[in-house]
Amino acid sequence: MLTFNSFFFWHIFFDTGKPKCTLRMYNMDKGDGKVKYVLSGQGATSIFTIDESTGDIHATKRLDREEQAYYTLQARAVDRKTEIPVEPISEFVVKVQDINDNEPKFMDGPYMAGVPEMSALGTTVVQVAATDADDPTYGNSARVVYSIISGQPYFSVDPKTGVIRTALPNMDREMKDQYVLVIQAKDMVGQMGGLSGTTSVTVTLTDVNDNPPRFSQNYQYTVLESLPVASVVARVKAADADIGSNAEMEYQIMEDGPGVFNITTDEDTQEGVIILQKPLDFETKNSYNLRIEATNRNIDPAFVHLGSFSDTTFVKVTVEDVNEPPVFTTQLSKMVVPEDASVGSPIGRVSAHDPDSSNSPVRYSIDRNTDLERFFNVDALSGFISTAKPLDREVNSVHNLTILAMESQDPTQIGKGFAAITVLDINDNAPVFAIEYETLLCENAAPGQVIQTISAVDKDEPPSGHQFYFALPASVAGNSNFTLRDNKDNTASIVTKRGGFRRREQVLYRLPVLIVDSGSPALSSTNTLSVSVCDCDSDGVAQSCGAVAYTLPAGLSTGALVAILGCIITLLVMVLLIVSMHRRKKEPLILEEERDVRENIVRYDDEGGGEEDTEAFDMVALRNLNIIRDPKVRRDVTPDTPTFFPYPTSSSSRPVYKTLPDNVVFREFIWDRLKDADVDPSAPPYDSLQTYAFEGSGSVAESLSSLESLSTDSEQNYDYLSNWGPRFKKLADLYGNSDGNSVFS
Repeated sequence: MLTFNSFFFWHIFFDTGKPKCTLRMYNMDKGDGKVKYVLSGQGATSIFTIDESTGDIHATKRLDREEQAYYTLQARAVDRKTEIPVEPISEFVVKVQDINDNEPKFMDGPYMAGVPEMSALGTTVVQVAATDADDPTYGNSARVVYSIISGQPYFSVDPKTGVIRTALPNMDREMKDQYVLVIQAKDMVGQMGGLSGTTSVTVTLTDVNDNPPRFSQNYQYTVLESLPVASVVARVKAADADIGSNAEMEYQIMEDGPGVFNITTDEDTQEGVIILQKPLDFETKNSYNLRIEATNRNIDPAFVHLGSFSDTTFVKVTVEDVNEPPVFTTQLSKMVVPEDASVGSPIGRVSAHDPDSSNSPVRYSIDRNTDLERFFNVDALSGFISTAKPLDREVNSVHNLTILAMESQDPTQIGKGFAAITVLDINDNAPVFAIEYETLLCENAAPGQVIQTISAVDKDEPPSGHQFYFALPASVAGNSNFTLRDNKDNTASIVTKRGGFRRREQVLYRLPVLIVDSGSPALSSTNTLSVSVCDCDSDGVAQSCGAVAYTLPAGLSTGALVAILGCIITLLVMVLLIVSMHRRKKEPLILEEERDVRENIVRYDDEGGGEEDTEAFDMVALRNLNIIRDPKVRRDVTPDTPTFFPYPTSSSSRPVYKTLPDNVVFREFIWDRLKDADVDPSAPPYDSLQTYAFEGSGSVAESLSSLESLSTDSEQNYDYLSNWGPRFKKLADLYGNSDGNSVFS
């Protein structure tokens, strides 16, 4: 049986990679060399080897406990020749004994921490922690202590726990806001020879509200009295050494400014913005001395003992005088005028004055953009407003005018005032029907039946409201068909006086209704109510209204209907035949595609119409045997044209009409055109050469009359005549033969 030479497991110490002792195993043999030792298990042959003869086990490389602390091996004794085990397998464990070969490490470093400024002594800042990979159960290799290398005397660290605390009270962020500490962790309980590691801790002092706002100066500003309301007058700022919300502040005007000025805080810059709240008036007050107070918004009670967290400054605002426009005594003047006021009636008066010391006279006018129809006038000197046109309350009940007041010495200075003129109503509109009524009356209506309830409207607005009275005019009061009942509530009912209405007798009845209002004086109008007689069902619902169409009592026979139908068909056939004959065209001698525009022969010996006309000019258009107008004589010059026909004379200014021969008609026509040209101021002088018609240059072939049948000139080539269509084919044959010999030669 295999046994170990001293222990069941052996502790192996390493320093430079070689074992200080070996593990030896032996058995009960006689040492004759017949037994061979074999090693297997964790690290066999790679880390551990065994001497086959002696059984000594050696480590071939350095062991690291932090990588593997235990190795389990098996040893066997076998016959060297047969490899047969001579004893059972023995298992043993090799434990690697730890040494201090790992320094402490801060796994979470470097650290960032913060602590409020002005903190008390011993205030905890942060805790650091270091770990040591060595065996904590063996010796002091893993026992770590902490110390501060850099950061004293402001901070300290607990050597056992690593808690960092403040070492000085009331550290001020405004003096120094950040500290960098170096913390050391050392094993072996800090003894000499121990390993150490370091980390940095950045400590930031967070702000607290321990500083009040402070103004560094007083302020002076100058503004014009014309500065608009809500304009910025000035900016002031109190400095605060704190930051963030601890530096936020509120500003207040404590003296000589409330009501005229207001101050707000600019949230971005923490400045106090002084804003004009009311218009300035140099003549009333030309300077202001404002006392401004700045106070922290967020005051920490823990630091109230340090003093007041507010400060004050003085702001002097000087007002400069400017030439101001006139100012109205009352910015909005309310006036009333009766609707029936005559033109020129006074309504009211506006008043304005120059606020400057010069007290310049003021002239008044109306901004016509607010009185486009010019209903009103204003006296330029007194400011009295009067009517300029008749008023109608029903068109416009309130007129809002803008009154302009202008300085006489400086017309650029214009003040504005407003006048609201209310037009008082008078009874000038008669009442009428509220709507256009469509009254339906059933043929079977009974006497005393209400067929329509009517109401009225009036454009006027009496103070006590409308009261209308309804009645039938005297001319129809005694009619036998309808009567009217006034309901005394601004409505009236139309009631039938009889029954038995028949559409075939009368389809429509027109009933005049008299409506009277309660105005003073009372006005009335007569309105016509149309009543249509209708055929109704059993429920009284109208089915059809209007005239009744009646059929003949005797019907037509079948033979008569067939005869009528035959006549109609015959007439239709005849109409279609006539239309077809009119639309039929005679077949042309020449095919349509052979036609050409040049086949139209145009006559050029006419003196009428344009050259674009393809038909002879109608000379009848120049002739009117019924009317010969008097010539128009030019007043400034007398033309030198000889008189071919004496001017017609007449003792009256009316035209004289004559009947003349044809040659006289044409002469008179030309004479009229000549006179028209004489009186035309844009016509050229009489002695200038004028071209009235130009028909362009001649064709290549000149005139057809110039064709010479006896010509032998080779340059005369009339082959193109064959392109002019069939009508010129014969002419092309006569003049276009290739041998140049004419048929007439």
